[in-house]
Amino acid sequence: MEKLMTLASQRAVVIFSKSSCCMCYTVKTLFSDLGVNVTVYELDEDPKGREMEAVLARLIGRNPLVPAVFIGGKLVGATDKIMALHLSGKLVPLLRDAGAIWV
Repeated sequence: MEKLMTLASQRAVVIFSKSSCCMCYTVKTLFSDLGVNVTVYELDEDPKGREMEAVLARLIGRNPLVPAVFIGGKLVGATDKIMALHLSGKLVPLLRDAGAIWV
């Protein structure tokens, strides 16, 4: 768990993803369109991916585990949480507070 949390806190926005996941692609595209420089860890391409998935399962407590989005070192959640924040107008201020965007 410590390694995952260290990775999650090293950048303003960190996404744990799977390279073949369409919802992961959607979230990555949203952040890209907002001008956010994200760090993405593709769990299916990482030698420790299964270990990180187990940690994410404990943190999130449900499936799907990915995308797991951390903003400012804190777990925000998966696609549903990110889209709800975006639609409510709360995502951009959260990103601004984390230093991910300047607008």
